[in-house]
Amino acid sequence: MRPIVLPDAFDTLAGPTSGIVELPTRLAWSGLRSFDLGDDRQLGMLYETVIREAMSTADLAGYLNAAILRRMWHRLWLPAGQRQAWEQQFPQLTHVT
Repeated sequence: MRPIVLPDAFDTLAGPTSGIVELPTRLAWSGLRSFDLGDDRQLGMLYETVIREAMSTADLAGYLNAAILRRMWHRLWLPAGQRQAWEQQFPQLTHVT
């Protein structure tokens, strides 16, 4: 089982907020690699992929944005262990704004 990677601090998540994002093969090794951040479905798929497949805090900081993650959190399909680890580290994710 892949270890769960968490950012050092929530505000280090300063990834893009618009445009097209292309993930490297090491993160998106199966299926879609380009995501349109203007499409909530694709945005959710990008965030799910990065959270599940991140190998470093740099992966998280480079592709995830804190404000978007907080807004999208309850819509993301994540393994229970990952969701729990993120919510324990960052309780702000459990409060909808």
